[in-house]
Amino acid sequence: MMLPERIGKYRVDAVIGRGGMGLVYRGFDTAIERAVAIKAIGRTSLPFDEQTATLDRFRREAQAAGRLVHPNIVQVFEYGEDGDTAFIAMELVEGCSLHQELAARRRFTLREVARIMAELLDALAHSHAQGVVHRDIKPANILLNADGRVKITDFGIARIESSNLTQSGQMFGTPYYMAPEQFLGQQAGPAADLYAAGVIAYELLTSIRPYSGGTPQIMRQVLDLETLPIPPSRLNANASATLDEVVLTALAKPIEYRFTSAAEFGTLFAQGIVDSLALTGDATPGDALPGPAAGVLMTGLAGAGSRLAALRRQYTVPPGSTFPGPRSAARPISSAHKPRLLVVDDEERILSALKSVFRTDYHVFATSDCERALAFITKYRVNAIVSDQRMPGMTGVELLRRAKEIAPGSMRILLTGYADLAAIVGSINDGEIYRFVAKPWDNNELRSIVREAVAVSIELADLAPPPSLQMQPDRALLVVDENGELYRSTRELMADVAPVRQASGPEAALGELAAGDIAVVLFDIDTGNPSDNANLIKTLKQDHPQLLTLVVTEASDSELMIGLINEAQIFRFINKPVVLKSLRGHLIAAMERAQQFEQAPLLVRRQAPEPSAAPRLALPGHWLEHVRALGERLGLRRRRS
Repeated sequence: MMLPERIGKYRVDAVIGRGGMGLVYRGFDTAIERAVAIKAIGRTSLPFDEQTATLDRFRREAQAAGRLVHPNIVQVFEYGEDGDTAFIAMELVEGCSLHQELAARRRFTLREVARIMAELLDALAHSHAQGVVHRDIKPANILLNADGRVKITDFGIARIESSNLTQSGQMFGTPYYMAPEQFLGQQAGPAADLYAAGVIAYELLTSIRPYSGGTPQIMRQVLDLETLPIPPSRLNANASATLDEVVLTALAKPIEYRFTSAAEFGTLFAQGIVDSLALTGDATPGDALPGPAAGVLMTGLAGAGSRLAALRRQYTVPPGSTFPGPRSAARPISSAHKPRLLVVDDEERILSALKSVFRTDYHVFATSDCERALAFITKYRVNAIVSDQRMPGMTGVELLRRAKEIAPGSMRILLTGYADLAAIVGSINDGEIYRFVAKPWDNNELRSIVREAVAVSIELADLAPPPSLQMQPDRALLVVDENGELYRSTRELMADVAPVRQASGPEAALGELAAGDIAVVLFDIDTGNPSDNANLIKTLKQDHPQLLTLVVTEASDSELMIGLINEAQIFRFINKPVVLKSLRGHLIAAMERAQQFEQAPLLVRRQAPEPSAAPRLALPGHWLEHVRALGERLGLRRRRS
């Protein structure tokens, strides 16, 4: 196409964009030697009966936008007419649009999202204060200069273009970013800009828009109060519950439930980012909001909180309402209830894989830095921790031991290989590991383990702190060993704590369990056949999960150990030769846990391992009769597979 040599006083160098009603040129102001962008509309391109009104509004809107002087708004230099061409000369932004970045599938970091939204909302706050509403905030109208700074363009022009095209039977603008009132043809005020900014925030965080489909489908979703966006945290595990609340408030369908100002939106969004950085372990002291902003935050939280509370109530349609009033429906769902899962591994691919597995159901905090992980659990309650054993600077066992001291209510899961027998035993004893998971893991199995661990953590949080150790006299400890040596030592160690009884083997152990109220079993697994003993322990745990078992062994069979951990949830492993001081500590811890189980029967059931047929089939028939008798005595039912 032929370029005009000049438009007004500006030399025309190239076409750099196309709008709904005209072209955007790269131009040059030769008088002051400045590059400019020129948006031009030809009078002859407009319907004859709309020319005068459209150009008048174009001029008035350009004049309004020209009043806006802000570092994040494309500066308007001049409105002019050259023959039948009306034009606006404005700041030339060297860079690309946010739309181009999103179309290229760029993923933005939390800090990048924070900066983009802060600059966008600051610009909107300025424009609204000047009485100018953009009405077409969307990624295509957000330019990013060479330094990444936001520059909003087309201020005040969208309304004119929208009006023209609507009269032509088309709906102008990208429907994804249009507020409900715009679909209904109502006046679009500042709240519409904030809604569009909320859509952009959602897209930056999740890489998708809150509503999808063609224009009719999007309109139905936007106007239907029962159709709600998925909370961002379910699509981005790094997003915090605070960020969910803020974004969903910005996307509220009734105007009165959205933010009252861009400043309020901006302050609360910044807090949501700070909370999200804490989840990812990337928070620094510099991320905290400054004093004045913190004050605005508290005020904003109160106002936004009341609106969010209103959003969650049930409503009916107001008589004569032009906008479908709130109906009896679920409001935007807060993800504040989502449990927190901490994942620690020195391989980024492992962290990414685990985040992908769990981010739908949990807030996942992932890090390769053990000290950062410990700092996080010091500040935030974590329901479950999944850690690799072989970490630089600190083993997984040490990390989980320290985590237990800081956050005893968290459930700890260790990832490691079959060769790490010492780590397996140490992880059970030092960190009270809930489960051991060998690499490579099965995702379904891992989900099940984490789900159970989180459930246990939640129930433990509701328990009162254990009372000082005053064991009930009828709660006994059973020692299973062939020669009685372990029994005699244990009786001396625990005489002031609980009754201690002995069984010389598995069959005698079943008899003792059926005859008395045993809370804890100390089992020398090397007595007789270790495999039969292991099978008995597994079966007992499956049928009677309230039993806590400590295993004494000199075995080095990693597979045997792993089977006991995963299928019998062994409370502690004790290596031979037995250190009596350590043994007493382990046994007291087991008796305390048994008391907790008495206080929370549901916790006992959640502790039960998944049923396994293999150990049961390997047991002699008369052992199974003992097991059934024990179950009848204790009034417990076998878990159904």
